[in-house]
Amino acid sequence: MARIHSHRHGKSHQTRPPSRSNPSWVTTTPDEARNVVLKLAKEGLTPSKIGQTLRDDYGVPLFKPLAGKSIGRVLAEGKVAPKMPQDLQDLIERAQRVQKHLDVHGSDRKNVHSLELIEAKIYRLSKYYKDKGVLSKDFKYATVVAQLA
Repeated sequence: MARIHSHRHGKSHQTRPPSRSNPSWVTTTPDEARNVVLKLAKEGLTPSKIGQTLRDDYGVPLFKPLAGKSIGRVLAEGKVAPKMPQDLQDLIERAQRVQKHLDVHGSDRKNVHSLELIEAKIYRLSKYYKDKGVLSKDFKYATVVAQLA
């Protein structure tokens, strides 16, 4: 699949397990996995970090086939779901890092353009989440690109 703002097809990615069914060698039960997910979420880990921890420390290749539901749904049922979706949070943090860079290096036009593209992604994603009801309708991301010009 092509990237949204560059006209390239990325090759760098993880390889998921070939089958979406639960392997026979997984010894973790669904209840144990749910308890671990809730425990890690209370420690402050993001859903993707929880998935990595389950994979690396507990030997669970994919959580969804094991438990029958996603990590996000388990977090929502346990009332420990993050207030903002992780992909939107990551984009906002990325925009803040670029803004901090531009405070020091104000004439870096390439990163000004990069910030514009990041903010476009934030607007697009926040509109999607508002329509889905994940974000509140009054969520507003304050743009910084307009302040730079």
